[in-house]
Amino acid sequence: MTSSPPDDAPSFSFDANHLALDFANTLGSRQAERPREHLRHYGDLLAWARLADLLSPSQAERLSALAAQHPAAAEQTLAEARALRETIYRLFVRRASGQEPAPGDLDALNRALARALAHERLRPTPKGIAWGWADDDALDRVLWPVARAAGELLAAAEATRVRICEAAPCGWLFLDTTRNRSRRWCDMRSCGNRAKARRHYARSKAGRSGPA
Repeated sequence: MTSSPPDDAPSFSFDANHLALDFANTLGSRQAERPREHLRHYGDLLAWARLADLLSPSQAERLSALAAQHPAAAEQTLAEARALRETIYRLFVRRASGQEPAPGDLDALNRALARALAHERLRPTPKGIAWGWADDDALDRVLWPVARAAGELLAAAEATRVRICEAAPCGWLFLDTTRNRSRRWCDMRSCGNRAKARRHYARSKAGRSGPA
């Protein structure tokens, strides 16, 4: 029998078409006065990493046990995760707006990359040799692939396809993979439908208030 998630468990979205942008979207309603924090505890970070296929169940269990043994270190890692998330968000907001990255944010991502890439390893696979990660039970191991993914996207030509959701107060990022680059919302089912409903209401209200 599997246990159900708690009623207040965060709801993660993976609609951004890119790992780093999905991670940046772990803060909800970014343009609201009080954004919704989805990484409230270290366990939330592990839950996100499991859903993103960054950890196996056994790895997540070991890291959860390690966090219980070292709560202060787990809290520090959670703070580092949030800081990396905000660095990634600012970098790609500026990229989406056609601006140069802020030097401090680029330096912060480079530091995260230096820590991450120190754990990268070449491994044999059924299809040959491939890059992978060291089997270290480090509390911050879920941040290694996120930092690398962010760096790779920032340096890639497809970074020009990063967009900011147009539905306020969302502010989430996504990679527009449509052929004509016409995607406007992070998720048509939520933000897209709400934006259309607001436009319909505004048009209807304008019609009702017009001349008799």
